[in-house]
Amino acid sequence: MSQLSSDHAPWTPHPARYDGTMAYRRIGRWGLRLPVISLGLWQNFGDSQPFEVQRAIVRAAFDAGVTHFDLANNYGPPYGQAEINFGTLLRTDLAPWRDELVISTKAGYDMWPGPYGQGGSRKYLLSSLDRSLQRMGIDHVDIFYSHRFDPDTPLDETMSALDQAVRCGKAIYAGISNYTAEQTRKAASISRELGTPLVIHQPRYSMFNRWVEKDPDSSEPGLLDVLVEQGMGAIAFSPLHQGLLTARYLHGVPKGSRASRGGSFASSWLDDGTLTRLRALNELAAARNQTLAQLALAWILRQPALTSVVIGASSVAQLTSNLAAVRNLDFSFEELAHIDALIAPAGHDLWQRTT
Repeated sequence: MSQLSSDHAPWTPHPARYDGTMAYRRIGRWGLRLPVISLGLWQNFGDSQPFEVQRAIVRAAFDAGVTHFDLANNYGPPYGQAEINFGTLLRTDLAPWRDELVISTKAGYDMWPGPYGQGGSRKYLLSSLDRSLQRMGIDHVDIFYSHRFDPDTPLDETMSALDQAVRCGKAIYAGISNYTAEQTRKAASISRELGTPLVIHQPRYSMFNRWVEKDPDSSEPGLLDVLVEQGMGAIAFSPLHQGLLTARYLHGVPKGSRASRGGSFASSWLDDGTLTRLRALNELAAARNQTLAQLALAWILRQPALTSVVIGASSVAQLTSNLAAVRNLDFSFEELAHIDALIAPAGHDLWQRTT
């Protein structure tokens, strides 16, 4: 990992960063607003990406009005490295503008060995938050999430850890991620009783994974319905389905792509039927003067319950292109009908993938 020299020239963000096309939406019924597109540091901010590329992406995002930077304890590689690198950028570039930033982190998935390195216990969540703050060199985050529901820990214990994080000043808001609709309703009820209401949920959501929407064949509410009911916001992760909803895979699997490396991208997604869908969606995007990725982002943001979407970026060019989605968020009835014929049905994942 290359680091910055001590004589690096100071950086000043663009003075018109809030005068562009970026829009901001409130988190549910709460006062905090997020940019409709946030920058996630999941895949491209560890040791696998040159530090100066990371710096250029973060600077370009803030210059474009992106004020929310989304992390988790185990983002890297290796685990924790994304927080370390972002902490360096805070010290060298962003520190004077800390009050303009919303920094979020999470804990729930595996982070360190042993019985206390994952889950939803108070010990793990609060220890992880302390370590995250140390890695970033800050005294608080704006949003701290329980990254996943833990069936082996009482939900009131997990929510009490979030409550303590807020009460002791190490987080301003509390949120959850990857909880079902019913788990969310229960968590929200417990949190209200504790006095630290949950304000936001971060679910997986894309054209090909619509589990958060109400299934029209079910009497049960969808997650988005529950979030509206509870006054919570929603911020979608993987809105491009790990890069599938981009032009990258229209003609197969290019060398060096995420699909060619395995991991979080399932090779089974790229069958002939999927490619046919992608090409049809790409044609519709072109008719709207958008890229396929811009279409996919705009389609999610059509939902009034959505506060923001979290995107990753491996280059400034990719970031800039995807941020341009905010220029056209409106759809005609015919466009939506055309899209519905090509994507997963409401309430379902195209491949029945769990969240």
